[in-house]
Amino acid sequence: MKRLLCGLVAFGLIAMGGCGKSDREKQMEEAARKMEEKAKDMAEAASEMEESAEESAEEMKKAAEEMQEALGGGKKVEPVSFRVLKEMLPEELPGMTRTGASGEKTAAFGLNVSEAHATYSREEGGTIEIKITDMGSMSGLVGMAHFAWAQSEFERESEDGYEKTTTFEGYKAIEKYTISSGKGELQILIGKRFIVEVDGRGVEMDQVLEAARTVDLDKLESLKDSGTTS
Repeated sequence: MKRLLCGLVAFGLIAMGGCGKSDREKQMEEAARKMEEKAKDMAEAASEMEESAEESAEEMKKAAEEMQEALGGGKKVEPVSFRVLKEMLPEELPGMTRTGASGEKTAAFGLNVSEAHATYSREEGGTIEIKITDMGSMSGLVGMAHFAWAQSEFERESEDGYEKTTTFEGYKAIEKYTISSGKGELQILIGKRFIVEVDGRGVEMDQVLEAARTVDLDKLESLKDSGTTS
């Protein structure tokens, strides 16, 4: 852009060459002067835009870092490797065989989360899935908003099942069961960072609770400060 404007100005100045200046030449000279001033103004505006863009990028980066710290409860948190979480999943459950296990780490906009899960089934029907999630940098505001039940106490019951907050092995949890479908759910909050979820289908709630006991919750608790920096 700057080169083009300078070229136009130079062209205008060359066009004014000659000894005597006619009215036409004077008009051209004035037009060239105005073009030069306009080119300077545009160059200054472009420079200000570049500086503004750099400042905006820096502000966005700072805002993202502040948001990450806010979501992590004022701390930067690198989640535990999903491979470590995967090792904490049982090889089998009473009367059930593990049919699959996997893990992953996801990162977006500076927010990191890792999880591992495994599925178990029995020949006569019924499945249970166990998932362990490290909310990592989402363990602050977002995590607590998503698991607001951990800050409350309630119990609901109907002819087809129930839902209630409870304490499981010393940790805050929420328990749900639907009789008609044999669907049982248990979510356990560990160290305000890890979530253990046990989801059963075609099973009794006792089997869901028994499956949850196969996970070393205290070991998860011991990892609550892992990867954390102020």
